[in-house]
Amino acid sequence: MMVNIHLKRIGKKKTLCYRVVVADSRFPRDGRFIDSIGSYDPKGKNLTKLDLMKYDAWIKKGAKPTKRVESIIKLYRENKLEGKVEKDEITS
Repeated sequence: MMVNIHLKRIGKKKTLCYRVVVADSRFPRDGRFIDSIGSYDPKGKNLTKLDLMKYDAWIKKGAKPTKRVESIIKLYRENKLEGKVEKDEITS
């Protein structure tokens, strides 16, 4: 079973928001998922919140993040993500 970390699209038309989820690679993009790691708003209007401890734990278990998720996590760790970011979640 191949496990991916990818973005699940939520929200209304023209007001996109994503949930960062861990899912089996056979599941559809917006379908079932195993675990939710956080949320991401590309426009920065809503809160972006990511649990880095969960992310690191899934990486150690062998989950493969998509390129977009890798770049979001990198920006989140460097505090370069624009918009509202919950600072308490930034650890490591």
